[in-house]
Amino acid sequence: MRDDLQKSAAGLQKSFDSLQKGAGDLQRSSVGLQKDTADLQDGFIRYTSLNNYLKATFHEKVYKLSLSCAVTCPNRDGTVGFGGCIFCAGGSSAFSGDPRRSIKEQLKAQKRLVSKKSGQKFIAYFGSYTATYGDCEKLRAAFLTAAEDEQVVALSVATRPDCLPPKIIEILKEVQSRVPVFVELGLQTANDRTAKFLNRGTVLSDFDRAVKLLKSAGFFVVFHVIIGLPHETADDLLNTVDYCVKMKADGIKLQLLHVLRGTELATLYQNGEFDVLSMDEYIALLCAALKRLPPEVVVHRLTGDGAKKDLIAPLWSADKHRVLNAIAAVARPYEL
Repeated sequence: MRDDLQKSAAGLQKSFDSLQKGAGDLQRSSVGLQKDTADLQDGFIRYTSLNNYLKATFHEKVYKLSLSCAVTCPNRDGTVGFGGCIFCAGGSSAFSGDPRRSIKEQLKAQKRLVSKKSGQKFIAYFGSYTATYGDCEKLRAAFLTAAEDEQVVALSVATRPDCLPPKIIEILKEVQSRVPVFVELGLQTANDRTAKFLNRGTVLSDFDRAVKLLKSAGFFVVFHVIIGLPHETADDLLNTVDYCVKMKADGIKLQLLHVLRGTELATLYQNGEFDVLSMDEYIALLCAALKRLPPEVVVHRLTGDGAKKDLIAPLWSADKHRVLNAIAAVARPYEL
């Protein structure tokens, strides 16, 4: 059984196939999307990649170091709700540093993982659960310790719009006096109906207020958006992307929906309540989203990873190189 999103994606897939064959125009899809050669460069959809943006800004390759300061989420501990978002299997903690270690120890361990790669500059990324939810003094110490590392050129925190109290803003401003600060907000969708289904625990107006606050403080704002959410249409996805643009987002993470073991989403999937996208469907929708983005919006992610040991579907996403190569066949970053 295919849901509404996949039906819309099928229409977009026709446009995607035209592009692969080198056609000058993309065909009008089920969401009324139309493209001509004026929108393309050398036959490719163009976007601003994080990699190229960081190279242009810091003059060399920059890597993210995933750190953890042992926080949780208000949507798990009962403050807002229980269980968290239905797709969440642990708030990205599978890829984060060991929270039992100090931040300095985590930095050393994470640097070792990329020691054979070129580049000696890093972004300290606090992406586990809600990185601004917890004891403010402990968070301050963690963020400042990371920012004071001489190889760290920026700090990024993933959080919720309801977890940005004045004290946290003050702490992030203190960090910003040392390095640039990116604040990543888990929007996922601009559709409040879908957000309720996901048990996100926030509404769109919460993001309106948070972005205004963050922008006024001078932080870079990055939205997380999931492609392939149950019961969403292509129109829903593109409305979400348009919302990010309207809110003057500095960046966007476009993430494939992963069904992971131990989540409520996995139970729904195994009960046959929705299906996941094929790779071609995903790339068609991804391309439609990229075409809505102006060059000043930096694309931080094109697909994302699910821990292979926990991945239930879609299994094709486990072959990341194949997915990225397929995307590169139709979409390329601007040279900066």
